[in-house]
Amino acid sequence: MTQGKLSLANKSTEGASSEQAFVAPSPPTYEEATESTGISAPCYNDVEMLTEFTWDDRNIRRVFIRKVYTILLIQLLVTLAIVALFTFCDPVKDYIQTNPGWYWASYAVFFVTYLTLSCCSAPRRRFPWNLILLSIFTLSLAYMTSMLSSFYNTKSVVMCLGITVVVCLLVTVFSFQTKIDVTSYQGVLCIFCMVMFISGLFLAFVLPFHYVPWLDSVYAVLGAILFTMFLAFDTQLLMGNKRYTMSPEEYIFASLNIYLDIVYIFSFFLQIAGTKRE
Repeated sequence: MTQGKLSLANKSTEGASSEQAFVAPSPPTYEEATESTGISAPCYNDVEMLTEFTWDDRNIRRVFIRKVYTILLIQLLVTLAIVALFTFCDPVKDYIQTNPGWYWASYAVFFVTYLTLSCCSAPRRRFPWNLILLSIFTLSLAYMTSMLSSFYNTKSVVMCLGITVVVCLLVTVFSFQTKIDVTSYQGVLCIFCMVMFISGLFLAFVLPFHYVPWLDSVYAVLGAILFTMFLAFDTQLLMGNKRYTMSPEEYIFASLNIYLDIVYIFSFFLQIAGTKRE
């Protein structure tokens, strides 16, 4: 009798142990898993990035390029509208030409916002402050460009706008299609910038005395070449398949650089081929 009870008890304990053996352990929480492996949870700021990816993912790079050129298109349209207003509207043109203080004020705003967006990563990555600062930067540079354009003939301004559009389109297509890595020539661009800076300081003292009048045109040609190279350099930074690339988080900085390149190309072309008003 006792042997039968013992055998039943053993069977029951074996059954219980077998049931316990088949019970799956509860999985660890996400916090425990990330703490044990040292992996931090990813932070996604874009709706199209709600999947696993690396910064080299082609889809992420396409979204980045599309965002940069959308912002750039808005900047260029605003600038074109202000240039057209200051060029074709005579009362506005007369007012800005007789009040140069607004130009220097816009230059100060341009300089401060440019340094803020270029040197401080927190403001240019924090929404909406990055867009606010970029808008102020765009308006200040557009005002400066428009005031410069108001001193030139209307046909010259339109012609230089057309030349700038063609040159920028050709450089952009070249940068996307060519196998030449322009980003690896940053040393050449740095030396070119130093030469242009020293030459600009020299011309600031020489040109007011009209010693060598043709130096102004030579400087403008070199400036147009330099910023055309910078446009190719900044365009290839967006692509992500060259030696140096730009992080997809820096869409504000990328838009700022390409917009600045295009505006300077237009300004130098206007200085080369433009005819001043009599």
